[in-house]
Amino acid sequence: TYRVELVVADNESSLEKAPTAATTLVDHGVSVVLGPHGSDVALAGSSVFEAAGIPVVGVTCTNPAVTAGNSHYFRICWLDTFQGSALANFAKDHLEAANVYCLAERDDNYSAGLCSYFISAFSAMGGSIVYETYPAGTTDFGPYIRSAQNAGADVFFAPVSTESAAWIIVQAGEENLDMPILAGDTWDSNVVAAAGRNADLDIYVTTFFDENVQNEEGKAFVAGFQQYISSLDSRLKHNGGNTMVSAISAMGYDAYFTVLEAMKNAKSADPQAIQEALWNTSYSGITGEISFESENGDANRNTAFIKKVDKDFGTWEFVTVQSVG
Repeated sequence: TYRVELVVADNESSLEKAPTAATTLVDHGVSVVLGPHGSDVALAGSSVFEAAGIPVVGVTCTNPAVTAGNSHYFRICWLDTFQGSALANFAKDHLEAANVYCLAERDDNYSAGLCSYFISAFSAMGGSIVYETYPAGTTDFGPYIRSAQNAGADVFFAPVSTESAAWIIVQAGEENLDMPILAGDTWDSNVVAAAGRNADLDIYVTTFFDENVQNEEGKAFVAGFQQYISSLDSRLKHNGGNTMVSAISAMGYDAYFTVLEAMKNAKSADPQAIQEALWNTSYSGITGEISFESENGDANRNTAFIKKVDKDFGTWEFVTVQSVG
């Protein structure tokens, strides 16, 4: 029997602070680490955990480089190679797109990488692409929206940050963008849903979890999450003023119980024993079946949820489950 203590270190989504946050956890003597959210900060702190011999289970860090070439980093989410292909298949099959406008933030590994995987898959299916990038700190997306319109695109693909997403949605409405907007998991946010409310836009995203489509354990998680958020005004405020469930929260929940399962299998709280046990650990979670492939410790996942903004209520509605052959 173990008493589990949760130790929190905030990297503030900063590349400079990621190693410091990692060192804080190492100095505390943790047995295993969960997170972080983003791939860039995951990569920035990875070597600290490797040197300390502490395994890490990534929650939603989707860049293939996070687990490549090491044995200490695992993840329960799918990779951007899969996400890019899933989005391309959805654009081709569901949105019937032939020409897609792709927009990424310059020097941003996530958006540029996901665009690259999308372009590769969509081009292989005979589609055409217009690709542009914008500098960090951009708030005027009008020129890029007009560029997509002038190119005769069928879909506006912009897998960028939540902050940029809010600007794009508002300005796309002002520019009367006449094509669907498509994005990746970073847009699965109540900020994006709220921005899309009453906007005459069709906004689709890929995500790891949909609160309207899950098993009995998932329903219990959603009910518990919403009750917890509602119990304090400060919690409700930090969740955007509503009880909407983020897929990131669901993934964090599953990552935690996956790690507990690995500890049971290891019969130990020793980091090295947990790392060895993780390779053969499986867990039936609220986001699906979780296990790790034997080469890099990546999750064995081959489906993604697709959902879109309900323009009347500023919430998400389920569209389909997308797989890649």
